[in-house]
Amino acid sequence: MGWLWAIIVGFVLGLLAKAILPGKQHSPLWLITIFGIIGGIVGNALAGAFGIRETPGIDWGRHALQIIAALVIVGVGDMLYMSLRGRKQTA
Repeated sequence: MGWLWAIIVGFVLGLLAKAILPGKQHSPLWLITIFGIIGGIVGNALAGAFGIRETPGIDWGRHALQIIAALVIVGVGDMLYMSLRGRKQTA
């Protein structure tokens, strides 16, 4: 069940990051979902490092770090995707 939640949360984080970032992202949906999963993992790791991984109630700090990490990873990942895709089309 943990993998299913990781995929669902990654999908939501990826879509949120895609909606927040300015401009158009050209990465396919499956790649945005993978970027979101990675963002969730990185956000959880950062929350643990800052000591806010487990809090009573809703973990707003952890969720904020997950979204920030997803924003960075979706932005950088999309740039890498487009640069690799552009090279393949010209070759």
